[in-house]
Amino acid sequence: MTEGNFVDYVKIHVTSGKGGQGSAHLRREKFIPKGGPDGGDGGRGGHIILKANSNLWTLHHLKFKRHYKAGYGGAGSKQTSTGADGDDIYIEVPLGTVVINTETGERLKELLEHDDELILAKGGMGGLGNNHFKSSTNQTPRYAQPGMEGEEGAFTLEMKVLADVGLVGFPNAGKSTLLSVITAAKPKIANYEFTTLKPNLGIVEYRDHRTFVMADIPGIIEGAAEGKGLGHYFLRHIERNSTLLFLIPADADDIRKQYDILLDELKRYNPELLDKDKLVAISKSDMLDDELKAEMKEALDKDFDGIPYLFFSSMAQQGLMKLKDTLWTMLNETSVH
Repeated sequence: MTEGNFVDYVKIHVTSGKGGQGSAHLRREKFIPKGGPDGGDGGRGGHIILKANSNLWTLHHLKFKRHYKAGYGGAGSKQTSTGADGDDIYIEVPLGTVVINTETGERLKELLEHDDELILAKGGMGGLGNNHFKSSTNQTPRYAQPGMEGEEGAFTLEMKVLADVGLVGFPNAGKSTLLSVITAAKPKIANYEFTTLKPNLGIVEYRDHRTFVMADIPGIIEGAAEGKGLGHYFLRHIERNSTLLFLIPADADDIRKQYDILLDELKRYNPELLDKDKLVAISKSDMLDDELKAEMKEALDKDFDGIPYLFFSSMAQQGLMKLKDTLWTMLNETSVH
């Protein structure tokens, strides 16, 4: 998926259909000159419905179409025939889409399952035909109800990436490179900060044709929780990941300090993120010789007491299988055979 095609935030305006007019028809047939009212009801107007589709990964298809209007209900007719319902409009969105009422700010729903639906605007009810209004004192009512107007509203759609593993790290930590090596994703890679401006998704192929989804999320900088840098733009994407993979380069001045800063940003944004499984991966470890790596392990055993960590190198293809084994074990809570 190219960066330009990844859209995770759109605003839409919707109008449901007006209900159909009820009929004021009076029955007139041969030998029945005064048959009384037989006007049918109008059909309901069309709904505007959001529907989750597990085959979608972005809101890009909604970027250039922001207004949706459903069909009107059909008018009632003679012989108490009800008018046709207006055509419903279905708007398909990816799993993990959060629906917010733009005017009130109310969070309405998060669509998490395939075929989950949410009616954004209900179609107006059809008007009643004159058949409903006959009585002992008025046996030939010549009036019927008009259809009710549809609903109108503005909604904000925010997508949270649904990935099994979220890559967390400072800019230029090697997240995009890792994703490009162990998945079929083709993220933009360069040796400067903020290369990744949108989340990149990749499917990691594991043993026995099993897979899991990994997301490279734009790099954290201190103050992201307050909206500094890319801020909240990317932090919402890691809320749905079940495991967080912290990438810290081997040449970092202080590996534990970088981890603590990353952790603090997540905590300030949403403390519940700290409950997720965490793995620290030391990237670019091909620049370390055996002696230096042994020294670092001794220090990291103390610094990361109880926190799992490992070394790997995307460029040199070192430690990648161990990384996938460890992640698979964490995701499935079973030992790897």
